[in-house]
Amino acid sequence: MELKLLTVTELTEYIKDTLESMVGRIRVLGEISGFKAAASGHVYFTLKDEGATLNCVMFRSAFYKIGLLLKDGMQVEAVGQITVYPARGQYQLVVETLLEAGIGALFRKFEELKKRLAEEGLFDPSHKKPLPYLPRRIGIITSPTGAAIRDMIHILTRRFPHLRIFLYPTLVQGKEAAAQIANGIQRMNELNLAEVLIVGRGGGSIEDLWSFNEEIVARAIYASRIPIVSAVGHETDFTIADFVADLRAPTPSAAAEIVTQNHQRLLDDLDSLNLGLERSVFHLIEVKRLKIQQFATSHILHSPLEKLREFQQTLDDLTERLLLNCKNLFESAKQKLELLKAQLNTLNPEAVLSRGYSIVMKSEEKEVVKEARQVRETDSIEIMLWKGTLEAQVTRTHTPQSNKDQEGDLKNES
Repeated sequence: MELKLLTVTELTEYIKDTLESMVGRIRVLGEISGFKAAASGHVYFTLKDEGATLNCVMFRSAFYKIGLLLKDGMQVEAVGQITVYPARGQYQLVVETLLEAGIGALFRKFEELKKRLAEEGLFDPSHKKPLPYLPRRIGIITSPTGAAIRDMIHILTRRFPHLRIFLYPTLVQGKEAAAQIANGIQRMNELNLAEVLIVGRGGGSIEDLWSFNEEIVARAIYASRIPIVSAVGHETDFTIADFVADLRAPTPSAAAEIVTQNHQRLLDDLDSLNLGLERSVFHLIEVKRLKIQQFATSHILHSPLEKLREFQQTLDDLTERLLLNCKNLFESAKQKLELLKAQLNTLNPEAVLSRGYSIVMKSEEKEVVKEARQVRETDSIEIMLWKGTLEAQVTRTHTPQSNKDQEGDLKNES
Protein backbone atom coordinates (compact mmCIF):
# COMPACT_ATOMS: atom_id res chain seq x y z
CA MET A 1 0.00 0.00 0.00
CA GLU A 2 1.39 3.35 -1.00
CA LEU A 3 1.89 5.75 1.97
CA LYS A 4 0.33 9.20 1.87
CA LEU A 5 2.84 11.94 1.29
CA LEU A 6 2.68 14.72 3.94
CA THR A 7 4.54 17.97 4.32
CA VAL A 8 6.33 18.67 7.57
CA THR A 9 3.66 21.22 8.46
CA GLU A 10 0.86 18.76 7.75
CA LEU A 11 2.51 16.08 9.83
CA THR A 12 3.16 18.48 12.70
CA GLU A 13 -0.45 19.68 12.65
CA TYR A 14 -1.66 16.06 12.67
CA ILE A 15 0.54 15.23 15.65
CA LYS A 16 -0.54 18.46 17.41
CA ASP A 17 -4.25 17.69 16.98
CA THR A 18 -3.84 14.08 18.03
CA LEU A 19 -1.68 14.80 21.09
CA GLU A 20 -3.75 17.69 22.37
CA SER A 21 -7.03 15.78 22.00
CA MET A 22 -5.66 12.64 23.64
CA VAL A 23 -3.70 14.19 26.54
CA GLY A 24 -5.38 17.55 27.11
CA ARG A 25 -5.17 19.21 30.54
CA ILE A 26 -2.85 17.51 33.05
CA ARG A 27 -1.01 18.00 36.36
CA VAL A 28 2.74 17.33 36.35
CA LEU A 29 5.31 17.01 39.18
CA GLY A 30 8.90 17.92 38.45
CA GLU A 31 11.99 20.02 39.16
CA ILE A 32 12.47 23.38 37.45
CA SER A 33 15.56 23.64 35.24
CA GLY A 34 16.75 26.28 32.76
CA PHE A 35 14.36 28.94 34.03
CA LYS A 36 14.32 32.01 31.77
CA ALA A 37 12.12 35.11 31.70
CA ALA A 38 11.59 36.82 28.34
CA ALA A 39 11.27 40.59 27.86
CA SER A 40 7.61 40.02 27.00
CA GLY A 41 6.93 38.78 30.54
CA HIS A 42 6.49 35.14 29.48
CA VAL A 43 8.71 32.57 31.23
CA TYR A 44 10.26 29.37 29.88
CA PHE A 45 11.68 26.41 31.80
CA THR A 46 12.02 22.66 31.81
CA LEU A 47 10.43 20.24 34.24
CA LYS A 48 12.56 17.20 34.84
CA ASP A 49 12.90 14.11 36.96
CA GLU A 50 15.35 11.17 36.90
CA GLY A 51 14.07 9.83 33.60
CA ALA A 52 12.79 12.65 31.38
CA THR A 53 12.38 16.36 30.69
CA LEU A 54 9.38 18.44 29.61
CA ASN A 55 9.56 21.86 28.00
CA CYS A 56 7.21 24.38 29.62
CA VAL A 57 5.99 27.88 28.85
CA MET A 58 4.01 30.11 31.20
CA PHE A 59 2.51 33.22 29.69
CA ARG A 60 2.72 36.56 31.44
CA SER A 61 -0.88 36.74 32.69
CA ALA A 62 -0.65 33.32 34.35
CA PHE A 63 2.84 33.93 35.76
CA TYR A 64 1.83 37.17 37.52
CA LYS A 65 -1.14 35.47 39.17
CA ILE A 66 0.83 32.78 41.01
CA GLY A 67 2.83 35.31 43.08
CA LEU A 68 5.69 32.82 43.40
CA LEU A 69 9.40 33.37 42.76
CA LEU A 70 10.48 30.51 40.47
CA LYS A 71 14.06 29.30 40.34
CA ASP A 72 16.08 26.31 39.19
CA GLY A 73 15.97 23.30 41.47
CA MET A 74 12.48 24.07 42.83
CA GLN A 75 10.11 21.11 43.03
CA VAL A 76 6.69 22.17 41.71
CA GLU A 77 3.29 20.90 40.66
CA ALA A 78 2.28 22.41 37.31
CA VAL A 79 -1.20 22.34 35.81
CA GLY A 80 -1.72 23.07 32.12
CA GLN A 81 -2.36 21.91 28.56
CA ILE A 82 -0.08 19.66 26.50
CA THR A 83 0.43 21.20 23.07
CA VAL A 84 2.84 21.14 20.14
CA TYR A 85 4.93 24.13 19.09
CA PRO A 86 5.01 23.76 15.27
CA ALA A 87 7.99 26.04 14.64
CA ARG A 88 10.28 23.64 16.53
CA GLY A 89 8.31 20.49 16.10
CA GLN A 90 8.32 19.75 19.84
CA TYR A 91 5.61 19.21 22.40
CA GLN A 92 5.41 21.36 25.52
CA LEU A 93 3.27 22.10 28.56
CA VAL A 94 1.48 25.47 28.59
CA VAL A 95 1.35 26.05 32.34
CA GLU A 96 -1.83 27.66 33.71
CA THR A 97 -1.02 27.52 37.43
CA LEU A 98 1.82 26.27 39.57
CA LEU A 99 2.45 25.42 43.22
CA GLU A 100 5.44 24.28 45.17
CA ALA A 101 5.49 20.51 45.54
CA GLY A 102 3.66 19.39 48.68
CA ILE A 103 1.65 22.59 48.82
CA GLY A 104 -0.79 21.37 46.23
CA ALA A 105 -2.31 18.80 48.57
CA LEU A 106 -2.58 21.36 51.35
CA PHE A 107 -4.16 23.84 49.01
CA ARG A 108 -6.79 21.33 47.91
CA LYS A 109 -7.49 20.48 51.55
CA PHE A 110 -7.81 24.21 52.28
CA GLU A 111 -10.30 24.72 49.45
CA GLU A 112 -12.37 21.69 50.43
CA LEU A 113 -12.67 22.80 54.07
CA LYS A 114 -13.37 26.38 53.04
CA LYS A 115 -16.19 25.26 50.75
CA ARG A 116 -17.73 22.96 53.38
CA LEU A 117 -17.63 25.56 56.17
CA ALA A 118 -19.02 28.22 53.87
CA GLU A 119 -21.97 25.98 53.03
CA GLU A 120 -22.58 25.51 56.77
CA GLY A 121 -22.75 29.28 57.22
CA LEU A 122 -19.58 29.76 59.32
CA PHE A 123 -18.51 32.65 57.07
CA ASP A 124 -21.95 34.31 57.03
CA PRO A 125 -21.62 38.10 57.62
CA SER A 126 -24.80 38.06 59.73
CA HIS A 127 -22.90 36.05 62.36
CA LYS A 128 -20.09 38.60 62.62
CA LYS A 129 -20.03 40.41 65.96
CA PRO A 130 -19.07 44.09 66.17
CA LEU A 131 -15.93 44.98 68.06
CA PRO A 132 -16.40 46.85 71.37
CA TYR A 133 -16.03 50.60 71.04
CA LEU A 134 -13.48 51.14 73.84
CA PRO A 135 -12.28 47.77 75.13
CA ARG A 136 -10.23 47.92 78.34
CA ARG A 137 -9.48 44.17 78.49
CA ILE A 138 -7.83 42.63 75.42
CA GLY A 139 -7.01 38.93 75.12
CA ILE A 140 -4.24 37.59 72.88
CA ILE A 141 -3.90 33.93 71.87
CA THR A 142 -0.49 33.35 70.31
CA SER A 143 3.05 32.20 71.02
CA PRO A 144 4.59 33.97 74.04
CA THR A 145 8.05 34.00 72.44
CA GLY A 146 7.42 35.23 68.89
CA ALA A 147 7.95 38.69 67.45
CA ALA A 148 4.18 39.05 66.96
CA ILE A 149 3.38 39.23 70.69
CA ARG A 150 6.15 41.77 71.30
CA ASP A 151 4.87 43.98 68.48
CA MET A 152 1.27 43.79 69.68
CA ILE A 153 2.08 44.56 73.32
CA HIS A 154 4.28 47.47 72.25
CA ILE A 155 1.53 48.99 70.11
CA LEU A 156 -1.24 48.40 72.67
CA THR A 157 0.65 49.91 75.60
CA ARG A 158 1.90 52.84 73.52
CA ARG A 159 -1.54 53.74 72.18
CA PHE A 160 -3.40 53.24 75.49
CA PRO A 161 -1.26 52.50 78.56
CA HIS A 162 -4.22 51.67 80.83
CA LEU A 163 -5.32 48.60 78.88
CA ARG A 164 -5.32 45.20 80.60
CA ILE A 165 -3.74 42.59 78.33
CA PHE A 166 -4.36 38.88 78.92
CA LEU A 167 -2.07 36.46 77.05
CA TYR A 168 -3.05 32.83 76.58
CA PRO A 169 0.23 31.21 75.42
CA THR A 170 -0.08 28.50 72.77
CA LEU A 171 1.91 26.81 70.05
CA VAL A 172 1.20 28.36 66.67
CA GLN A 173 2.53 25.60 64.43
CA GLY A 174 2.90 21.86 64.64
CA LYS A 175 0.51 18.99 65.34
CA GLU A 176 -0.61 20.20 68.76
CA ALA A 177 -0.99 23.89 67.85
CA ALA A 178 -4.57 23.78 66.52
CA ALA A 179 -5.94 22.07 69.65
CA GLN A 180 -4.13 24.55 71.92
CA ILE A 181 -5.45 27.54 69.95
CA ALA A 182 -9.02 26.21 70.10
CA ASN A 183 -8.68 25.51 73.83
CA GLY A 184 -7.37 29.05 74.40
CA ILE A 185 -10.44 30.55 72.70
CA GLN A 186 -12.75 28.37 74.81
CA ARG A 187 -11.00 29.21 78.10
CA MET A 188 -11.00 32.94 77.37
CA ASN A 189 -14.78 32.73 76.89
CA GLU A 190 -15.33 30.60 80.00
CA LEU A 191 -13.33 32.95 82.21
CA ASN A 192 -14.66 36.09 80.49
CA LEU A 193 -11.21 37.63 80.68
CA ALA A 194 -11.40 39.92 77.66
CA GLU A 195 -13.79 42.11 75.69
CA VAL A 196 -12.08 41.27 72.39
CA LEU A 197 -9.61 38.53 71.36
CA ILE A 198 -6.70 38.66 68.91
CA VAL A 199 -5.85 35.21 67.54
CA GLY A 200 -2.83 34.88 65.30
CA ARG A 201 0.90 34.72 64.68
CA GLY A 202 3.59 36.17 62.47
CA GLY A 203 4.30 35.22 58.87
CA GLY A 204 5.54 31.93 57.54
CA SER A 205 5.03 29.29 54.88
CA ILE A 206 1.67 27.66 54.27
CA GLU A 207 2.83 24.73 56.37
CA ASP A 208 3.75 27.09 59.24
CA LEU A 209 0.32 28.76 59.13
CA TRP A 210 -1.62 25.52 58.71
CA SER A 211 -2.82 25.35 62.32
CA PHE A 212 -5.13 28.27 61.55
CA ASN A 213 -6.64 26.27 58.67
CA GLU A 214 -7.76 23.44 60.95
CA GLU A 215 -11.48 22.84 61.44
CA ILE A 216 -11.17 22.72 65.24
CA VAL A 217 -9.88 26.31 65.27
CA ALA A 218 -12.56 27.48 62.85
CA ARG A 219 -15.37 26.07 64.98
CA ALA A 220 -13.89 27.50 68.20
CA ILE A 221 -13.82 30.96 66.59
CA TYR A 222 -17.40 30.55 65.37
CA ALA A 223 -18.61 29.50 68.82
CA SER A 224 -16.83 32.34 70.63
CA ARG A 225 -19.07 34.79 72.46
CA ILE A 226 -16.19 37.28 72.55
CA PRO A 227 -15.51 39.08 69.23
CA ILE A 228 -12.33 37.76 67.56
CA VAL A 229 -9.84 39.52 65.32
CA SER A 230 -7.81 37.10 63.19
CA ALA A 231 -4.23 38.22 62.61
CA VAL A 232 -2.31 35.46 60.85
CA GLY A 233 0.86 36.01 58.86
CA HIS A 234 1.36 38.79 56.36
CA GLU A 235 -1.14 40.84 54.39
CA THR A 236 -1.17 38.35 51.49
CA ASP A 237 -1.74 35.30 53.72
CA PHE A 238 -5.31 34.05 54.11
CA THR A 239 -6.42 31.26 56.40
CA ILE A 240 -9.73 29.64 57.32
CA ALA A 241 -9.54 31.52 60.62
CA ASP A 242 -9.65 34.80 58.67
CA PHE A 243 -12.96 33.87 57.04
CA VAL A 244 -14.64 32.76 60.29
CA ALA A 245 -13.36 35.57 62.53
CA ASP A 246 -15.44 38.68 63.16
CA LEU A 247 -12.68 40.77 61.59
CA ARG A 248 -9.46 40.00 59.71
CA ALA A 249 -6.35 42.07 60.30
CA PRO A 250 -3.57 41.88 57.69
CA THR A 251 -0.88 41.51 60.40
CA PRO A 252 -0.70 41.12 64.19
CA SER A 253 0.49 44.72 64.49
CA ALA A 254 -2.51 45.89 62.46
CA ALA A 255 -4.79 43.90 64.78
CA ALA A 256 -3.43 45.79 67.80
CA GLU A 257 -4.06 49.07 66.02
CA ILE A 258 -7.60 48.06 65.01
CA VAL A 259 -8.80 47.11 68.52
CA THR A 260 -7.48 50.42 69.91
CA GLN A 261 -8.37 52.69 67.00
CA ASN A 262 -11.17 54.38 68.96
CA HIS A 263 -8.83 54.89 71.93
CA GLN A 264 -6.36 56.60 69.66
CA ARG A 265 -9.09 58.63 67.97
CA LEU A 266 -10.30 59.91 71.34
CA LEU A 267 -6.77 60.74 72.42
CA ASP A 268 -6.25 62.61 69.15
CA ASP A 269 -9.53 64.49 69.69
CA LEU A 270 -8.46 65.39 73.23
CA ASP A 271 -5.11 66.63 71.94
CA SER A 272 -6.92 68.73 69.34
CA LEU A 273 -9.33 70.15 71.93
CA ASN A 274 -6.45 70.85 74.29
CA LEU A 275 -4.57 72.68 71.55
CA GLY A 276 -7.68 74.68 70.68
CA LEU A 277 -8.23 75.53 74.36
CA GLU A 278 -4.62 76.69 74.72
CA ARG A 279 -4.97 78.90 71.66
CA SER A 280 -8.24 80.37 72.97
CA VAL A 281 -6.71 81.08 76.39
CA PHE A 282 -3.61 82.64 74.84
CA HIS A 283 -5.82 84.77 72.57
CA LEU A 284 -7.95 85.90 75.51
CA ILE A 285 -4.86 86.74 77.55
CA GLU A 286 -3.42 88.71 74.65
CA VAL A 287 -6.66 90.68 74.20
CA LYS A 288 -6.77 91.50 77.92
CA ARG A 289 -3.09 92.41 77.89
CA LEU A 290 -3.65 94.86 75.04
CA LYS A 291 -6.62 96.39 76.86
CA ILE A 292 -4.58 96.79 80.03
CA GLN A 293 -1.78 98.34 78.01
CA GLN A 294 -4.21 100.77 76.38
CA PHE A 295 -5.72 101.58 79.77
CA ALA A 296 -2.27 102.11 81.28
CA THR A 297 -1.37 104.61 78.58
CA SER A 298 -4.79 106.31 78.47
CA HIS A 299 -5.41 109.93 79.43
CA ILE A 300 -7.64 109.00 82.35
CA LEU A 301 -4.79 107.66 84.45
CA HIS A 302 -2.74 110.78 83.88
CA SER A 303 -5.57 113.29 84.62
CA PRO A 304 -8.25 111.53 86.72
CA LEU A 305 -9.65 114.83 88.11
CA GLU A 306 -10.11 116.23 84.62
CA LYS A 307 -11.92 113.08 83.52
CA LEU A 308 -14.15 113.27 86.61
CA ARG A 309 -15.09 116.88 85.75
CA GLU A 310 -16.00 115.78 82.24
CA PHE A 311 -18.31 113.14 83.71
CA GLN A 312 -19.89 115.75 86.06
CA GLN A 313 -20.50 118.14 83.16
CA THR A 314 -22.06 115.35 81.12
CA LEU A 315 -24.28 114.49 84.10
CA ASP A 316 -25.43 118.12 84.37
CA ASP A 317 -26.32 118.20 80.68
CA LEU A 318 -28.29 114.97 80.97
CA THR A 319 -30.12 116.24 84.09
CA GLU A 320 -31.14 119.49 82.35
CA ARG A 321 -32.39 117.56 79.30
CA LEU A 322 -34.35 115.24 81.57
CA LEU A 323 -36.06 118.11 83.42
CA LEU A 324 -36.96 119.83 80.14
CA ASN A 325 -38.44 116.63 78.75
CA CYS A 326 -40.46 116.10 81.94
CA LYS A 327 -41.82 119.68 81.76
CA ASN A 328 -42.84 119.25 78.13
CA LEU A 329 -44.56 115.99 78.91
CA PHE A 330 -46.44 117.60 81.81
CA GLU A 331 -47.67 120.54 79.70
CA SER A 332 -48.79 118.20 76.94
CA ALA A 333 -50.71 116.05 79.43
CA LYS A 334 -52.31 119.14 80.99
CA GLN A 335 -53.57 120.35 77.60
CA LYS A 336 -55.02 116.94 76.81
CA LEU A 337 -56.77 116.91 80.20
CA GLU A 338 -58.34 120.36 79.61
CA LEU A 339 -59.56 119.23 76.20
CA LEU A 340 -61.16 116.12 77.66
CA LYS A 341 -62.75 118.19 80.42
CA ALA A 342 -64.32 120.56 77.89
CA GLN A 343 -65.67 117.60 75.92
CA LEU A 344 -67.17 116.12 79.07
CA ASN A 345 -68.84 119.45 79.99
CA THR A 346 -70.35 119.64 76.54
CA LEU A 347 -71.94 116.24 76.97
CA ASN A 348 -73.06 116.92 80.62
CA PRO A 349 -76.90 117.13 80.85
CA GLU A 350 -76.66 119.83 83.53
CA ALA A 351 -74.78 122.02 81.11
CA VAL A 352 -77.62 121.64 78.63
CA LEU A 353 -80.21 122.47 81.30
CA SER A 354 -78.27 125.58 82.31
CA ARG A 355 -78.84 126.97 78.85
CA GLY A 356 -82.65 126.95 79.38
CA TYR A 357 -83.53 123.46 78.30
CA SER A 358 -85.54 121.00 80.43
CA ILE A 359 -86.22 117.27 80.64
CA VAL A 360 -89.84 115.99 80.75
CA MET A 361 -90.59 112.59 82.28
CA LYS A 362 -93.76 110.66 82.92
CA SER A 363 -94.33 110.70 86.64
CA GLU A 364 -95.09 107.03 87.17
CA GLU A 365 -92.83 105.35 84.63
CA LYS A 366 -89.97 107.85 84.99
CA GLU A 367 -89.73 107.60 81.23
CA VAL A 368 -88.26 110.54 79.36
CA VAL A 369 -90.85 112.09 77.05
CA LYS A 370 -89.41 112.69 73.60
CA GLU A 371 -92.67 112.92 71.59
CA ALA A 372 -96.12 114.34 72.42
CA ARG A 373 -97.82 111.08 71.56
CA GLN A 374 -96.06 109.37 74.48
CA VAL A 375 -98.56 111.06 76.87
CA ARG A 376 -102.27 111.59 76.99
CA GLU A 377 -104.44 114.30 78.53
CA THR A 378 -104.57 114.16 82.36
CA ASP A 379 -101.20 112.31 82.52
CA SER A 380 -98.93 113.51 85.29
CA ILE A 381 -95.46 114.65 84.24
CA GLU A 382 -92.30 115.99 85.88
CA ILE A 383 -90.26 118.76 84.35
CA MET A 384 -86.57 118.85 85.33
CA LEU A 385 -85.05 122.31 85.15
CA TRP A 386 -81.45 123.41 85.67
CA LYS A 387 -82.48 124.24 89.19
CA GLY A 388 -85.52 122.49 90.57
CA THR A 389 -88.37 120.31 89.34
CA LEU A 390 -91.98 121.09 88.30
CA GLU A 391 -94.92 118.74 88.60
CA ALA A 392 -97.62 119.25 85.98
CA GLN A 393 -100.64 117.66 84.30
CA VAL A 394 -101.15 117.38 80.53
CA THR A 395 -104.21 119.34 79.43
CA ARG A 396 -103.70 119.02 75.71
CA THR A 397 -101.23 117.45 73.22
CA HIS A 398 -100.21 118.64 69.78
CA THR A 399 -98.75 116.00 67.49
CA PRO A 400 -96.98 117.37 64.42
CA GLN A 401 -98.07 115.92 61.08
CA SER A 402 -95.62 113.97 58.90
CA ASN A 403 -94.62 115.22 55.44
CA LYS A 404 -97.07 112.84 53.77
CA ASP A 405 -99.99 114.05 55.89
CA GLN A 406 -99.15 117.66 55.04
CA GLU A 407 -99.08 116.85 51.33
CA GLY A 408 -102.57 115.22 51.63
CA ASP A 409 -104.02 118.28 53.34
CA LEU A 410 -102.72 120.53 50.58
CA LYS A 411 -104.43 118.37 47.95
CA ASN A 412 -107.73 118.47 49.81
CA GLU A 413 -107.58 122.23 50.06
CA SER A 414 -106.95 122.55 46.33
